[in-house]
Amino acid sequence: MKIILAPDSFKGSMTATEVACYMSQSISDVFPEADIHALPVGDGGEGTMEALVNATNGTFTTLNVTGPLGNSVPAQYGVLHDKQTCVIEMAEASGLKHVPDNALNPMKATTYGTGELIRDALDKGYTTFILAIGGSATNDAGAGMLQALGAKLLDQQHHEVDLGGGHLHQIHQIDLTHFDDRINQCNFTIATDVQNPLIGTNGASYVFGKQKGASESEIKQLDHNLTHWADLVARKKNIRLHNLAGAGAAGGLGGAFKAFFPSHFKDGIQVVIDYIKLDKYLENADLVITGEGKIDFQTLYGKTPMGIAKCAKSFNVPVIFIGGSIDVDIDQFQDMGVISAFSLTDKPMSLAETMKQSEKLVKKTTKNIVKTFFHKL
Repeated sequence: MKIILAPDSFKGSMTATEVACYMSQSISDVFPEADIHALPVGDGGEGTMEALVNATNGTFTTLNVTGPLGNSVPAQYGVLHDKQTCVIEMAEASGLKHVPDNALNPMKATTYGTGELIRDALDKGYTTFILAIGGSATNDAGAGMLQALGAKLLDQQHHEVDLGGGHLHQIHQIDLTHFDDRINQCNFTIATDVQNPLIGTNGASYVFGKQKGASESEIKQLDHNLTHWADLVARKKNIRLHNLAGAGAAGGLGGAFKAFFPSHFKDGIQVVIDYIKLDKYLENADLVITGEGKIDFQTLYGKTPMGIAKCAKSFNVPVIFIGGSIDVDIDQFQDMGVISAFSLTDKPMSLAETMKQSEKLVKKTTKNIVKTFFHKL
């Protein structure tokens, strides 16, 4: 039997690599002869870099950069085995993982550190980039990243404005005189599944601001600030980010790439599927197991399990989902070849308890799946 394991991370609990490892161990206990292919993946958020680097036997570089709230934080970027392609997760420098829940502040949070990662990679000579932009703590439209790369964002007195989305309305001029000209010689693939525009009720602030710690009044202010920023960019670059799909990704960081970088956008999961060569592994496979922390309505819209299922369907390989919780009617996935979905919890259990026992629960659930699917008595 040939089994493909392609989970995403279970955020806050297990990395995708850990999940795939636990699944593999569990299957081997039941079927020592099984042909198991562990392919941990990501959809443009945290774990994407690790999935791509590990799949291609690449390397990691670690440095200290400016964190979302201005403090120094350690961050990594990856280089694929071709020694030419650099993979950067904005969350490594500017992500929610660096900010305690009680300190979330999108008015001050900055993408400056993400710009520092790009600058370091440019200094090392890389020209091909994959940017995974999920998991941001920011709502600064990528202004901090631009500043780290040499842009001057000036107020009416020609002073540089402070970092953070709360100060965007103070910007009077975008000065690109010293913006790193190496960027125009590069190619940037932006991995994201977010199609939100920059502003409005479907924009970055209203849709994602609350989870980043913004109050209702701050959400309105941030949206106003992004509108001001979008007006400036329209005059400077002749591109309207206001209602542009994807411009609202990562608190508007997507818009910065659209306006100031030679970039193209691609579904995050598809980027990973292409690099791990999932198609090659699916030939003659008997079963695919994928999953993420929560299987819900968002899973239908470009998340890892759905991307894996679509790919597997083209090979007529059945798919089973595993989630920390299942909050959707699985019948919605049947047309994509998904035959069932299993929750890690088999009794009343708090989130904290589920996360604490995650390794045990993943192994137990996986074992139940394969014993049932392959009729092991």
